[in-house]
Amino acid sequence: MSDLHLLDIYQLADKLNKKEISAVELRQEFFARIAKFNPEIGAFLRTTETDEAEKSDARRAKGEVLSLLDGIAMAHKDLFCTAGVVTTAGSKMLANFTPSHTATIAEKLANAGAVMLGKLSMDEFAMGSSNEHSAFGVVKNPWNTAKIPGGSSGGSAAAVAARLVPYATGSDTGGSIRQPASYCGVTGIKPTYGVCSRWGMIAYASSLDQAGVIATTAADCALVLEKMAGRDERDSTCAPNKSYDFTTYLNRDLEGVKIGLPKIYFEKLDPKIAKQIQAAARQYEELGAKIVDIDLENSDIAIAAYYIIASAEASSNLSRYDGVRYGYRAENPKNLDDLYRRSRNEGFGAEVKRRILLGTYALSAGYYDAYYEQARRGRRAILNSFKKAFSACDVILAPTTPTVAFDIGSKTSDPVEMYLSDLFTVAVNLAGLPGLAHPCGFVDEMPVGCQLIGSHFAESRILNLAHKYQQVTDFHRQVPAKFR
Repeated sequence: MSDLHLLDIYQLADKLNKKEISAVELRQEFFARIAKFNPEIGAFLRTTETDEAEKSDARRAKGEVLSLLDGIAMAHKDLFCTAGVVTTAGSKMLANFTPSHTATIAEKLANAGAVMLGKLSMDEFAMGSSNEHSAFGVVKNPWNTAKIPGGSSGGSAAAVAARLVPYATGSDTGGSIRQPASYCGVTGIKPTYGVCSRWGMIAYASSLDQAGVIATTAADCALVLEKMAGRDERDSTCAPNKSYDFTTYLNRDLEGVKIGLPKIYFEKLDPKIAKQIQAAARQYEELGAKIVDIDLENSDIAIAAYYIIASAEASSNLSRYDGVRYGYRAENPKNLDDLYRRSRNEGFGAEVKRRILLGTYALSAGYYDAYYEQARRGRRAILNSFKKAFSACDVILAPTTPTVAFDIGSKTSDPVEMYLSDLFTVAVNLAGLPGLAHPCGFVDEMPVGCQLIGSHFAESRILNLAHKYQQVTDFHRQVPAKFR
């Protein structure tokens, strides 16, 4: 194998344009890496060999290149439907589901010339913070295979960290792109709610779910997200913008940009991680930004509000899996009631059942006002807190996770402890804001990621900051030793 896996998208595109490699050769290079390394980390659920690479080479020979992504290998998180390819959402419930349609974001990337290599593992129905809640096995962190990669987009983060693909799609409902990106030492962005279409994306919590990207660099994330984003008439929650420009302003200087540090986040943080975040803040200062302390009121209610709202929406969204129309169906049911009960009991995993029960309870008569309505009010208060914070700064710099990646199995018996892994990420989803995680150091030989949070539709700004940071640091270039 060559060193092609160490190159970013721009570098690979340059080699393709110079005819130093072909898209077919690039595909085979990454397939070879997947065959060699995936058995150890379990990032890929399945590979897909299509003729997309051959078509890309034919276009290039005619001078008809579609974009910088044309011919570049990639993979999708397994909740984005792809026509003719099994799409499971990490669940036994959908183990044999082969959609007849393709998710909008997957379609957009295909139209840009992307070469899909397969589907990536995830926590079941995107419900999890460790990628241990999958019907098809635990994904392992390439930096230490005894550790979790984060969730729910753990397969995407692990695949990029191990350089099995240059980039991967992910989804973020409460931190499911940013948290695993942080744990695995890669870059991940969740855009403003509505920037990317959710059509063809298997739903968890419809008012929180948003598609995004995991790659090695902020520049790569900008390039891919630009192709994924834009208005989709099939998704009523999509923002009206037909297209977005995330790459033009990557190199803007940071002179005068105000970066807010939320004091409350550092009160609940491992001191070793706090040191890395503060070092990143100093680096941003050297690049011209100004650091200011800010208050983020109502941060203490984010976890409770998030898990009530997300679970309530999951209860509603997952009611369609009843063993009748599609999905897992219990064998030899005695009657309709038995079919419903056993299909759902046998098809869903423990964490999914837990959240369905929590959400159903919160929506039930007599408890709706006490729980769900209160959570909605909390959500509004969190949004207002962010608006107030952005009156004092342009961007917020925060930790992504309270700790580095933890041991596999260490939190599975304590769901509340697991939920606290999302302490610094869920508020961004509740407010519908864009958030980006990028590597900023190491603690105990494991990656640490910091989080940049922008106001609505400020993706260009946070991508710009991360890109400028990555021009003067090399944390994002580090590769786990056994995967080099």
